[in-house]
Amino acid sequence: MAAEDGQTTDGRPGPLVTFERVGYAYPGATRRALDGLDMTIARGEFVGIVGATGAGKSTLCLTLNGIVPQFFGGSFFGTVRIAGSDTLETPTSRLAATVGMVFEDPETQITATTVEGEVAFALENLKVPTALMQVRVAEALKAVGLAGLERKHPARLSGGQKQRLAIASALALSPDCIVLDEPTSQLDPVGTAEVFALLSRLNRERGITIIVASHASEELAAAATRILLLSGGRIVRDGSPRAVLGDVALLKAHDVRPPDIAQAFAAVASRLMPGTPPLAPITLGEAPGAFAPFAPAFAAAALPPADRSSPSGAPVLEAVGVSHVYPDGTAALRGVDLSIRRGEFVALGGRNGCGKSTLIRHFLHLLSPTGGTVRVDGSDVAGLKISDLARRIGYVAQNAHQQLFCDSVREEVAFALTLMKRPKGEIDAAVHFALEAMRLSDLADRHPASLSRGDRLRLAIAATLAPGPDMLIFDEPTTGQDWAGALAILDICRSLNAIGKTVLLVTHHLYLLAGYAERLVVMAQGRVVLDGPLDEVLYSGPALAAASLAPPQTVSFAAGLEGFAAGGMRPLSPAALAALVESVAGGIR
Repeated sequence: MAAEDGQTTDGRPGPLVTFERVGYAYPGATRRALDGLDMTIARGEFVGIVGATGAGKSTLCLTLNGIVPQFFGGSFFGTVRIAGSDTLETPTSRLAATVGMVFEDPETQITATTVEGEVAFALENLKVPTALMQVRVAEALKAVGLAGLERKHPARLSGGQKQRLAIASALALSPDCIVLDEPTSQLDPVGTAEVFALLSRLNRERGITIIVASHASEELAAAATRILLLSGGRIVRDGSPRAVLGDVALLKAHDVRPPDIAQAFAAVASRLMPGTPPLAPITLGEAPGAFAPFAPAFAAAALPPADRSSPSGAPVLEAVGVSHVYPDGTAALRGVDLSIRRGEFVALGGRNGCGKSTLIRHFLHLLSPTGGTVRVDGSDVAGLKISDLARRIGYVAQNAHQQLFCDSVREEVAFALTLMKRPKGEIDAAVHFALEAMRLSDLADRHPASLSRGDRLRLAIAATLAPGPDMLIFDEPTTGQDWAGALAILDICRSLNAIGKTVLLVTHHLYLLAGYAERLVVMAQGRVVLDGPLDEVLYSGPALAAASLAPPQTVSFAAGLEGFAAGGMRPLSPAALAALVESVAGGIR
């Protein structure tokens, strides 16, 4: 039995976290968000929490510092103890000294007017001496890659930089435990890897207990010492990263994306091994040994030549020598040349701050170039009205739910058309088409706020689609989505492209692009540095790394296979890698 100070009765350190029959339902909810959780977490563990949206990950995180139920209310059952303190009875202000919290949306916790002021805010409230405070602020900002931005206003940071700032604020407190809810959801792959490396170092060198709820399965596989799989508010599996993340069938059954290399192994093994395949490798380092039995099959495999037909449509969007310098002197774009043709499905990637969002704002005429020209359908965007652009380009923002403000789904879809003073018959027809296309017809009379997150995104797309634009721009639509949600969004993009819409998808998630985007444009430091067919860019090796992007694990593994590069074989996904062995008669037994 744990005493109040977190020690056992014989003086030995007790578990840092204890859950006993914990259940919780939000006010007015008919279903429990947490349902019968029993577990302990020892000091110094690195625990990853995985699960689909709605599995209970965020709620579990919020119980660790008492926000659930002290802030939200609702029905709470059982007991949660942190270092011996009951979170139901201990004020959250006291729990904050033990548990640092980083939320999914950094906007919810940033309040100061400078970066260093934000990191110092909690330290000031705790009356940390000035000299020590300055050291902690400097160390935290250096650790998350924000050194040199101390005087910058947080509002001027990119989404990924804001997330790093929130992490720095938690790190500066040096708590016993740091709980992070999707801390890398707005970071590019390299930034994500840097954050997980930082968390690993804090865990390893300082003994800080790390608890991370995340969809980043590859990073959790490398960093965590233990994984909890949640589904329906319950712990479905609790074990080592290999035992949980290597069970591809289990993860897929609960809509959790397995590590890319684990999916690749499972796909290949299902073709070459009878029965249920063994646990898959979960890191690239484990891959060569795990795949060794399949080497003869890979050596005999062959792929048909890739289709290199070039798009023949007229240019829809063009940037010709476009540069942009912000008032503070930041050169965001440096001579960008880019042409997107009608009917293409193009992905635009790059690190946070590389210029992607600035370029998109130029296409929407929200910014004017310092130099160069932007054209839409051959016309200089400077000569087009916003209403003209709305008819040609539909834009779905990263936080699409913030675009919704009407009282019903139908009104939301009709709003822009009404503003354009279109005839009623035309409005009704366009609304009907958009609702049908997004499978929202049955929800037409519902209030947008009553919809699920996925349905709200589809509504934002429907409202964008209704005016009939020929081109749609999606700005990081998969951010914060679970695996099933991300694929559903990409399926929508593909279906729109199939009916003739030009699609430009801004994304960090390169592992999602196979089977969707045909072309990948990569930006770095305000320039386009790579532009070509998806497979060519993903297999560009050093050039992609120079842009601080990482290819999917399947690509990294296949690129190292003897004979693949020489044979022109470039599988982009686990399924494509498995397809390489389909022609091997009899397989390997």
